[in-house]
Amino acid sequence: MNQANVELKKLVVNEIEEKINKAQSIVLVDYRGLTVLQATDLRNKYRDAGIDYKVYKNSSMRFAFEKAGLVDFNEYLKGPNAIAFGYDDVIKAAKVTSDFAKTNDKLKIKAGVVDGKVIDADGVKTLASIPPREVLLSMLANVLQANIKNLAYLLDQVRENKES
Repeated sequence: MNQANVELKKLVVNEIEEKINKAQSIVLVDYRGLTVLQATDLRNKYRDAGIDYKVYKNSSMRFAFEKAGLVDFNEYLKGPNAIAFGYDDVIKAAKVTSDFAKTNDKLKIKAGVVDGKVIDADGVKTLASIPPREVLLSMLANVLQANIKNLAYLLDQVRENKES
């Protein structure tokens, strides 16, 4: 192997490691069996969601995950793989992948990484089932608002009891 190839491979490994360190979540998939149209549709869904999706050689990913301290991830790097990096949301990469897999059974979720922890396919699917941040904030606001109303009602009852 010549020096130029070695340098090129180092650049790819460093690129992957940088993405790993920057990502809030990562999803690894087996894309075998997807048609060109389906693969393009998946890429578009990722792009629209702001998710970086790419196919790398397993050996390059293996080195990058080892450098990032995620050696456990390497057990999933068998066969053809593609990887999705979610940078601005912990759930989004898992959600887009899971939603696409529901209607395209050829896409297989293999594993993921969240908060520096490797999770299996079931963990990715569980992560995908969490409501989006906006929905969770709305639910929290409703709970807080209900508690404030109850407190106001209780204080009003105390006031009425003292007046009578």
